Amino acid sequence: MTSYGRHRTVHEIEIDAPADTVYAIIADAAAWPGRFTPTVHVEREALDAAGERLRIWATANGEVKHWTSRRDLDEAARRVRFRQEVCSPPVAAMGGEWVVEERPGGGTRLVLHHDFEAVDDNGDNATQVAWIGTATDRNSRTELANIKDLAESWRDRSELVFSFADSELIDGPADVAYDFLHQAAKWPERLPHVSRMELTEPAANVQAMTMVTRAGNGSEHTTESVRVCFPGDRIVYKQLVTPPLMTTHTGTWLLEKTAEGLKVTSHHTIALNASAIPAVLGEEATPASARAYVRAAVGGNSAATLAHAKRFTESAHAG
Repeated sequence: MTSYGRHRTVHEIEIDAPADTVYAIIADAAAWPGRFTPTVHVEREALDAAGERLRIWATANGEVKHWTSRRDLDEAARRVRFRQEVCSPPVAAMGGEWVVEERPGGGTRLVLHHDFEAVDDNGDNATQVAWIGTATDRNSRTELANIKDLAESWRDRSELVFSFADSELIDGPADVAYDFLHQAAKWPERLPHVSRMELTEPAANVQAMTMVTRAGNGSEHTTESVRVCFPGDRIVYKQLVTPPLMTTHTGTWLLEKTAEGLKVTSHHTIALNASAIPAVLGEEATPASARAYVRAAVGGNSAATLAHAKRFTESAHAG
């Protein structure tokens, strides 16, 4: 496998928000799945006072890609440099820099630099370069727009973003409970609230799923998600297509061995779609009532899944 030709791109955007706020959004990579549309999951490892290693799963041109990057953060200069240590083909090398510039009189200019090389394992380097260029352009524009929206509405997010969790203690082996959660293709026959499921595995330990769930009033909702699986330990996911009341929904199925037994927890972090609240819940609805409604609906489904996982695992263990 060979590569040749360094290519460079620059994207920028003006943001009506303080430079420190913009920098903080960029620096907090662990929160990107809930903030950046393309980012599915991030695993962070601190390396030193200003360095970190990130394992990132994200969508690119409709595909799920996974890579590992080193980042060096300069808070004083409001710059973040990054370089991929492990790339995902057709990328042979990728790096760049976030530059946050404070504008005279207030506001921020955000510039995102990329440089990349493409693999040439099939003799068609131009096609590979075009693929990377398209994905980089699309994701960069999306991320800059996401940052602009976040930074300009930063004070309003406290009412719209919330997290919660539900747990079950299970008297049985972790691998059986994990298999129940991992084998989501079987959920329509195992979970009464799941009507249909389409599941593919585009890469090792990565699942793409389209799920139709049935609410208590008989209505059905379709969601599309990407799940990253860590066998025997956890499954993290992000909904790419959410119900109208949400703009983002990320979650984790976590398995922990405790003195009381196997604890399986469903974690959720949700950002509400403020503009949809009146249409879905009525003109009198508030962010607080929308949080309660979503908590009950989403938590009800995850609690039901946990209860069925408990019965499945304990029955298999008893048998």
